[in-house]
Amino acid sequence: MVTDDLLLRMYRDMVLARLFDSTMVTLQRTGKVAAYTSSEGQEAVSVAAAYAARQEDWIFPTYRETGAFIARGVPLEVLAARQLGKVGDPLKGHEVLLFGDRRYRIVTGPGPVGAHFPVAVGFGLAARKRGEDIVVLVFFGDGATSKGDFHEGLNFAGVFKAPAVFICQNNRYAISVPLSRQTASETVAVKAEAYGIEGCVVDGNDVVEVYNAVSKAAAKARSGEGPVLIEALTYRLAAHSTADDPTKYRPASEVEEMRKNDPILRCKNLLFSRNILNTEQDQKLRQQLAELVYRKIEETEKMPTLPPVAIFEDVYSTPLWNLEEEREEL
Repeated sequence: MVTDDLLLRMYRDMVLARLFDSTMVTLQRTGKVAAYTSSEGQEAVSVAAAYAARQEDWIFPTYRETGAFIARGVPLEVLAARQLGKVGDPLKGHEVLLFGDRRYRIVTGPGPVGAHFPVAVGFGLAARKRGEDIVVLVFFGDGATSKGDFHEGLNFAGVFKAPAVFICQNNRYAISVPLSRQTASETVAVKAEAYGIEGCVVDGNDVVEVYNAVSKAAAKARSGEGPVLIEALTYRLAAHSTADDPTKYRPASEVEEMRKNDPILRCKNLLFSRNILNTEQDQKLRQQLAELVYRKIEETEKMPTLPPVAIFEDVYSTPLWNLEEEREEL
């Protein structure tokens, strides 16, 4: 059940995620960040899913789950250090655009789209064999459903009833490729039938609907009844990444029309209708969050920059002889 307090917390985290994203895009334009992928327009899916899961559950993200990271409790300075190449980066400069930190049970996303499906399924099954009562949340975009890993992962998960919830953020475009060029299926969720698992379609811009769907799916997967494929219909309001120009493949009028369905706006309207929040309180909250982002970025920029030698760390448990020579040379 989504209580008033929970709804307000999810709203806060969605707003915070958007503020953080917009700040990172700005910093990228000034040359302080190498590249960035904004989650603007998709915050409801990742935030609601993270809240619907338990803290001991594991998240397998892609590169657009800022909301889930914030909802899971990852400090902003850690996320900022990741992008700014500072010593606070848990990945020590590896894997641009991606994030992971075992302290928060977040597995670093893969560079190749969809490569995490088999890994997540195996992870969930291994945890079950160890007697751990956990579920894995596997995030991906509609484009990933065209990869073999998607089908292999869901097929294996269905056969062995893996404790997994697959969350497709269907934002209509895999970079510039529209969904109509990805599949001839009526929906992504219908693909679940081929693997003997449950599939459902939800409004990805409705934070309450996503929360309820993921809560139900996680309970089913946790009880051993099998995985669930959730297709969350949403829209990427921002560019695919800071290297993308969306005007080349979609009209501005389409984006403006979709802004009317902005998940943050919809959540705010719901809060207003329930008398949980008013205009003055909302403005104060947004100002506080903007100041928080500014302060954390300022603190992070004062951190020491990662030394170049960090590229050799956390690659092999036992460093190879040639890498040792290269490290000494550096």
